[in-house]
Amino acid sequence: MDNGVSAGNTTTTVVGRLALAITLLAVGLAHTAVIDGVTTADTLTVAQYVGGVALFVAGLLAFREHDAANGTAFAVLGALWFTWAVSADAAASANAAGLFLLLFALVVLSLTLAGGDQLGQGAYGLFFVGLLLLAIARFGESEGLAKAGGWFTVAAGAVAWYAATAVLAHWPTGLPRRAAGRGVTATG
Repeated sequence: MDNGVSAGNTTTTVVGRLALAITLLAVGLAHTAVIDGVTTADTLTVAQYVGGVALFVAGLLAFREHDAANGTAFAVLGALWFTWAVSADAAASANAAGLFLLLFALVVLSLTLAGGDQLGQGAYGLFFVGLLLLAIARFGESEGLAKAGGWFTVAAGAVAWYAATAVLAHWPTGLPRRAAGRGVTATG
């Protein structure tokens, strides 16, 4: 396995991924209702300060380190988490909430398709599916889809947590690359 720096090698990247992981795990677990009595309203403080403020600051620091990919991801996700948290008490319709989640999902889809390391793309891809399911659940008022979206969000949080921890613990951060077999050329 590749034990290089593909998951990021700066303190800022680790902090950003840990902030994202904590927020995704908290919000995802609240949507799954697997912990009795914990609701999404209980996660607003985590979303506002860890997912919002800390992630946004990590984005600014990444920009300062000339890391445009993580700077963009962390700053935009921080702004979206902060907005989600502070607007949660607003009297918005289910369709308005669904629209916000759908727009949030499109931003995360852009982050997924932008490339980068495998762990980052995996976390963003899972988070995209989670947000899409949560948006559809809001539009259709489906508790089952909301739980499914919560589980995808939990999985995204676990991948983001591993990505940060892997850098600190020097664990593998990528899948091994397979060499082309006999008779296979680079053009196929």
